[in-house]
Amino acid sequence: MYNPQLPTDGSHAPKTSTLGSGVFNQQAERHGNERIRFLLKSFGLRTSLIRLKVIDALLTAAESDRSLGVRGVHSHLLDLDIPLSFLSVREVLKRLSGEGVITLNPDKSYSLHPQAAAVLYSEQSGLKA
Repeated sequence: MYNPQLPTDGSHAPKTSTLGSGVFNQQAERHGNERIRFLLKSFGLRTSLIRLKVIDALLTAAESDRSLGVRGVHSHLLDLDIPLSFLSVREVLKRLSGEGVITLNPDKSYSLHPQAAAVLYSEQSGLKA
């Protein structure tokens, strides 16, 4: 009998399934990314996975009172098993900086632009209300 949940290439499904936890993690991540999606939309930018991850890395660093440059963002993403090239990360940072979402600091680190932070945190407070 055909079971759509089993692979059809002759391989066997894993014995232990993490489907439930994976779905919950995706839902939690999607909810966490909603504020970044709103931020990008308010700047007239389309949402992409790399933009979400780069902005999230900068926000995570800021919450820990750290600053990240291109290498720091790239390393952070690699630590999270997000295989993006150094050049891709650099180009996204340059584009986000050019659009005014983030700023390049004198020490070559990046941070959220004050206007973008205002948009982001006003949306976040709106989500909690």
